[in-house]
Amino acid sequence: MRPVFLPENLRELWETWNQAPTASVYAGGTDLLVKLRAGLAEPPALICIERLKELKGVRDEGATVFVGAGNTHAELLADPLIQTHFPVLAQALGVLAGPPIRHMGTIGGNVVNASPAGDTLPPLYVLDAEVEIWSRTRSLRMPISRFILGPGQALLKPGELVGGLWIRKLSGDWIHHYEKVGLRKAQACAVASLAAILKVDGNGIIEEARLAWGSVGPTVAVCPKAEEALKGRPLCVETLRDAMPVVQAALSPIDDIRASAAHRRAVAGNLLMRLALLGGK
Repeated sequence: MRPVFLPENLRELWETWNQAPTASVYAGGTDLLVKLRAGLAEPPALICIERLKELKGVRDEGATVFVGAGNTHAELLADPLIQTHFPVLAQALGVLAGPPIRHMGTIGGNVVNASPAGDTLPPLYVLDAEVEIWSRTRSLRMPISRFILGPGQALLKPGELVGGLWIRKLSGDWIHHYEKVGLRKAQACAVASLAAILKVDGNGIIEEARLAWGSVGPTVAVCPKAEEALKGRPLCVETLRDAMPVVQAALSPIDDIRASAAHRRAVAGNLLMRLALLGGK
């Protein structure tokens, strides 16, 4: 029988982890439990951290917002700070899996799982989120783009966990947009997804653009050349069409059971074109 530990606070967590250093740590368990049932993971022990209050809550820290890693997707979706300052993240949370998963799964788990199809990851990339990593002796922060190394791979050492995310508030008026395409209308894993935030002036000219695609590469795909190409131009079909070849050349999708690489590249380009709807042209 595999033991399961339920620490009540960080002190208990570090003590438990010291006694069982090879245990798997989880909160909602929506990814880990699937692997256990499929025989893809066989940890000698489990440490459930869902009771740790230190991992919960969303705090307004002035210019930034701290999002605890233990918050469920449903909790964040309902949080006024997320809805007000980071609509692109709220939009992604709203289409992440279905209600049961949103009430169990946590944003920290979604980040650590590092799936290229993870719904929260493209929004966190365009928002320049930083990941805060905790260990018994220290805490450190790093950009999420540095933290995620590849499919299922994150920059965590033994004895470390993600404590939360730091997201800087945006100044000025920005358009937020998240959209994904799957094999069905609901509870779908993305064939391709796009998170975009655009700063557009009163004349419809793009002043700044941040774009990130999911499910079209080993990690979230960004394209600084396309972002730069959009600046100073109107948000319209012609502008986006001119940027599409640059975007599609930057992507590295794969063939799998859900879609071919060619289909993913086409969908990613179509998602870019749909941004024209945000400009009314």
